[in-house]
Amino acid sequence: MATEKINGLNVMLLDETGPLLASEQDALDVIGATYGLEVDAVAIPVARLDPDFFVLSNKLAGHFIQKLQNYSMRLVILGDISAPMASSKALTDFVGETNRIGHHFFAADRAAMEAGFGRAR
Repeated sequence: MATEKINGLNVMLLDETGPLLASEQDALDVIGATYGLEVDAVAIPVARLDPDFFVLSNKLAGHFIQKLQNYSMRLVILGDISAPMASSKALTDFVGETNRIGHHFFAADRAAMEAGFGRAR
């Protein structure tokens, strides 16, 4: 886990390896890891998310993101999710709407993440 300044924001970048994340408790654990670090956002690699995170009907993604929202923590899902999006119109719509609003967002790569933090919310 590392923290970097990106476009004026302190962003905690979670490691590619580690336990899979999906539950509200996992979101709280991520938030807890930011205490005392003056972190504005957390970037979670797709590899760290349980595959069920992308099945919207189980509400894992919504609850996870809402928990970070409740604690005023921005979230970036970092990596390629084209495969789950290809099999789910609901997920494609969710990603599109999340990125349109811009507080939390999905970024395919580092460059997209940096651009996402650079745009106005």
